[in-house]
Amino acid sequence: MAMNRRKFIRNSLLSSAGVVATGAAVTAQATTDMTLGFNHLPLPASNKIKTNTMKAEIIPASSRGHANHGWLNTFHSFSFAGYYNPERMHFGVLRVLNDDTVAPGMGFSKHPHDNMEIISIPLEGALEHHDSMGNTFVIKKNDVQVMSAGTGIFHSEKNRSKEEEVRFLQIWVFPKSRELSPRYSQLSFKPEDRINRLQQIVSPNEADEGVWIHQDAWLYLSDLKAGHSVEHQVKKSGNGLYLFVLEGTVLVEGHQLNRRDAIGITEAEAVKISAEADAEFLLMDVPMNI
Repeated sequence: MAMNRRKFIRNSLLSSAGVVATGAAVTAQATTDMTLGFNHLPLPASNKIKTNTMKAEIIPASSRGHANHGWLNTFHSFSFAGYYNPERMHFGVLRVLNDDTVAPGMGFSKHPHDNMEIISIPLEGALEHHDSMGNTFVIKKNDVQVMSAGTGIFHSEKNRSKEEEVRFLQIWVFPKSRELSPRYSQLSFKPEDRINRLQQIVSPNEADEGVWIHQDAWLYLSDLKAGHSVEHQVKKSGNGLYLFVLEGTVLVEGHQLNRRDAIGITEAEAVKISAEADAEFLLMDVPMNI
């Protein structure tokens, strides 16, 4: 049976739509019944770039959604929880890119997800994970965690430290198929293997480098030193590229991006990324059709 895309996106948004702090815990709750579009709409013309066949949209760091709950300081690249922007619903199958900082000893209490590939990438500190499959793990910098929510799963995430903040990226990707069996995986990566190169951390192939997900998507980290460049060939015809700068300054096909800026690229076969200053970034190669 054909999937109702509008219903799929609405359900995915509302499955973890809101967070409300209650002491050290948080409960998930739907906030608003809204009509959602099912395509990523363009930014204003001033941010639109076209070079030959390549199309790109620059997303300045300052334009992201933001909420500071005290225990959680979060920035949203796409509509999420209390942040709703019809021009920022998703980029192809990339549904969520949240840039979270959690206070010491605080976290998200047990809450549900379904039919989503959820990827967590710690940047600083240690994040403690518990889920309804019986998994209890701690992830920290240089680890990557994947959870296929599938038919449904409950999990919690907490800053393990009582003294230090934890910073991490949480990424949601629409899966190729619905109602899959839930699954958990995590791997550690060598930081030296991403110096001046793209380190593959996620792929659609269980036998390939990195953790795997149920989608034709590839994710890479890079630590690019000033004056160095890398090139990336789009992995699958029709895929788009979403690059998110973690630190430093890069040029992407001549367009300058700084810390926490992003660029979404479509209709390209390859891109060149150069570091004007030492830089770290996340590159996501994802299908554009849900």
